[in-house]
Amino acid sequence: MLEAYKYCDLCPRSCGVDRTLGGRGRCHAGAVPRVAHTMLHMWEEPCISGTRGSGTVFFSGCSLGCVYCQNAEISGGYLGAEYDEKGLASLFLSIEAQGAHNINLVTAAHHAPHISKAIFIARERGLSVPVVYNTSGYESQKALALLSGRVDIYLTDFRYHNAKTAARYSSAPDYPDVARRALDTMIKQVGAPQLGVDGLMQKGVIVRLLLLPGHLIEAKQILKEVYSAYGDSVYISLMSQYTPRAGIGVRFPSLARTVTPYEYASLVAYAQDLGVTNAFTQEGSSATDSFIPPFLAK
Repeated sequence: MLEAYKYCDLCPRSCGVDRTLGGRGRCHAGAVPRVAHTMLHMWEEPCISGTRGSGTVFFSGCSLGCVYCQNAEISGGYLGAEYDEKGLASLFLSIEAQGAHNINLVTAAHHAPHISKAIFIARERGLSVPVVYNTSGYESQKALALLSGRVDIYLTDFRYHNAKTAARYSSAPDYPDVARRALDTMIKQVGAPQLGVDGLMQKGVIVRLLLLPGHLIEAKQILKEVYSAYGDSVYISLMSQYTPRAGIGVRFPSLARTVTPYEYASLVAYAQDLGVTNAFTQEGSSATDSFIPPFLAK
């Protein structure tokens, strides 16, 4: 399994570093996963959090590295305790035992080989809840292939429609094309949404659209593209929770504020005009630091 980390191409950046010898590419992660925090998350989409919470596992490191990241504290890849695949499987089972509706893996692409094996082991040991793969959408086809048959639900962002925006905020001008291919693969893997009698998702794809301040037109372009291509075969989550990081206005003045009620209402109205029915919306109060969990510094 460690062979996959020797000339790393698990994410679209394809850094080629040898993570088994301590090399760290754009994701800043080593060859062993670090878990920064776990929690029963009550603030995901209703079909994910339900009444008991989503069993969320936050992994350290990130291959995208957005300038406005609300989890920037862990994107450096050094926080948290290390877990091998057997340890991760045990962690998943312990979270299920706490009553979690699902296991929600946040930003795990840079450890896809471990994740795939851990899910397999956990299933063999009796894991019965769905596995949610919570991603920025910046996914390689190699990583997604490792997850085929393992992941039940893809909870994916679609951040940018414009390569220039992606380059400015995430140094990833290829993001729009990568995200399109990734989304198509995700849908092929897990199919149309399947909800249980309790309203909780068992299979399917949720596309998250985080509205950035001043980027309403681009958000509408993403919404139109996704809905035109996939219709009701995906759920769309319209997010207003953008929270400015301290000091971000120095380099990115347009990102130094929250989204206005007008901007978000305009996006919701546009979704209605398009005929979107499988959608989630947020209240303005979502834009708060209280939605950013504390991370472990082990």
